[in-house]
Amino acid sequence: MMSTSTFRITLQNNLQRLVPSSSTSSAILFNRTMSNTTLINADTPIISLDEVKRFIVDCMKAVGTPENHASELAELLADADYRGHYSHGMNRLDIYMNDIKSGVCDPNAVPTILKENDCTAWVDGCNGIGAVVSNFCMKLAIKKAKQSGIGWVTCKGSNHFGIAGHYTMQAQREGLLGFACTNTSPFMAPTRAKQPALGTNPISLAVPSSGKEGMVLDMATTAVAVGKIEIQRRKEAPLPLGWAMDENGQETSDPNKARFLYPLGGTEMNSGYKGYGLGILVEVFCGILGGGQFATNIRKWGDTTKTANLGHSFFALNPNCFASDFESRMQNLSDILRNCQRVNPNEPVLIPGDPEIMHMAAVDKAGGVRYLQNQMESCKTLAATYNVTPLKPKD
Repeated sequence: MMSTSTFRITLQNNLQRLVPSSSTSSAILFNRTMSNTTLINADTPIISLDEVKRFIVDCMKAVGTPENHASELAELLADADYRGHYSHGMNRLDIYMNDIKSGVCDPNAVPTILKENDCTAWVDGCNGIGAVVSNFCMKLAIKKAKQSGIGWVTCKGSNHFGIAGHYTMQAQREGLLGFACTNTSPFMAPTRAKQPALGTNPISLAVPSSGKEGMVLDMATTAVAVGKIEIQRRKEAPLPLGWAMDENGQETSDPNKARFLYPLGGTEMNSGYKGYGLGILVEVFCGILGGGQFATNIRKWGDTTKTANLGHSFFALNPNCFASDFESRMQNLSDILRNCQRVNPNEPVLIPGDPEIMHMAAVDKAGGVRYLQNQMESCKTLAATYNVTPLKPKD
């Protein structure tokens, strides 16, 4: 049986054999690397994943977070950077710290079950750390799916939960289909509107297959996640058109002028109303069904004077309740898609999760994650402010 790490490297080699190094960055890792060059860059420091987690735990403990809860958050943020979602990794650390420091997030909170039956549960996150609340909910959904075939858990009273795929892959590793979504602070301007009313409202579906890695869809229902705007700002790079609007509702390529995000699809002419509809779907599953805040009732991004009271939904599904040979059939689907005739012979057809697999293989090969210098400077400032041992790059 092929190990997970071997599979990652094999897939990466198969893809990169067909993609020149110059196009790997733009075609496959576009918007995932922290620089405008390829992931491997001698000018950027390498930080081991263990060191990343150590630093996050120390920082969170410095603002009063119990070590076990700090460790759950560290696993989440390190996983985001490992998978190439830099917008939701170390880039988010100071936001979590500020919420706790200002008293709008309770680092000690433990989720409680308000209502449940064999297949469903409604949970109060009690204003706890999003990762802690979400791990609790997904574990409960997995337990119910193993017992009853399906488990659906919705919560209120939570905070930012990071990358949705971190939770869906927990179900995937148990041979189950995993789904997760969350509402967020308003950023999406509905089609024909020039003010934000919905969040980026991300969704994730992780599916097991006989190929071991399976498929992992993890996406915002806006054109991009907010963090992608932040990363472009860090890189001092322009935004692709179709990502964001300025304060007047006009399309902008300036990350410093971006105020709202287009729905997935962009303008109405480009079917942005479909992304708008997906954003509403998530709001129903999370804000309305969960009983927390929703739409413009959610605090603005960065507001540390109010609790977030976000809602999340998680479900786990046992494929053995349906047609047989699910994993081999899923692998066959993946093979069909990857083997489609290409527009460009040098750019392979991918399925959701392939770019992350390649990024993880590159991180494994390098022995750690590479960060832009201004991200390192931000971490250095946090270390000095909270008397935490700074990040130590690999020798």
